Amino acid sequence: MGTDGRDTISSREKKKFHTGGVACDCTDSLMLIHVSQRRDMVSVVSLPRDSLAKIPAHRDPGTGEQFPAHPAKINAAFAEGGPALTVRTVEAMTNVRVDHYLQIDFRRFMDSVNTVEGVDVCTSRRLSDSATKLDLRPGRHRLGGGQALQYVRSRHVDASADLGRIQRQHRFLISVMHRLATGGILADPARAIDLARTVLGATKVDQGFTPKELISLSTALSRLSPSRAEFTTVPIAGFNPVIEGLGETLKWDEAAAKKMFATLNKDRTLTPRNSTVKPSDPPRIGVETAVRGNTLACS
Repeated sequence: MGTDGRDTISSREKKKFHTGGVACDCTDSLMLIHVSQRRDMVSVVSLPRDSLAKIPAHRDPGTGEQFPAHPAKINAAFAEGGPALTVRTVEAMTNVRVDHYLQIDFRRFMDSVNTVEGVDVCTSRRLSDSATKLDLRPGRHRLGGGQALQYVRSRHVDASADLGRIQRQHRFLISVMHRLATGGILADPARAIDLARTVLGATKVDQGFTPKELISLSTALSRLSPSRAEFTTVPIAGFNPVIEGLGETLKWDEAAAKKMFATLNKDRTLTPRNSTVKPSDPPRIGVETAVRGNTLACS
């Protein structure tokens, strides 16, 4: 879960990378990641922040006040009850058990990218965002921490809005896997532990997710070819009728989503063997096709 926490970003960095504004204390990036039992396949399903969710009944961790179950955007679960309530909400909506979670804010994201000395991204068209001031021309770009943050945050590049941002986040993740596989980072114990501690520094971790375990998992995933990773967004049916106080919310395609999450629970892939399906760019609501990582990677 990626939060919009920016308290530790300096004034200079806020100005340079346009990360200012007021944080909503919510999860603007939420991904459900399934690693196969054999650790030979990883499936990534993004859950759009504006998805209509039913937040479970809970007690406010700060005041102790009890709240009944109620509708809200899925990213509000974090603001209401932190990572624990976010996990409960995701589990209730997907029927998938969440064994571990990573929570990362702006600071740790930037520092993690800088620790691996940047990550390459590629684009076939110009990417320009008026809010984050991202401006990338077609081609390959090595992004440092601040520019990488602009890349994964941008949602005003075109009309695809948050769905376009999600697709760029998927492209970034496959590039991170490639960077870990080829940069020699995980082969160097000192650099590996430094990276793990950087990632976990602003991360709340449950069920014994230690730096060594994170390194072990990262090493296993870095050995996978891009075609052994698959990415998609939960199937979207469209927009719900406007709910007072919530504004526009996304409605999941319940039948398709149920089938997708049941597939993950059975430890099966979401894509056919040797799939060559390419993502639509820009993506569109109702066309949430699962694709292999090699279709997202830099060529």
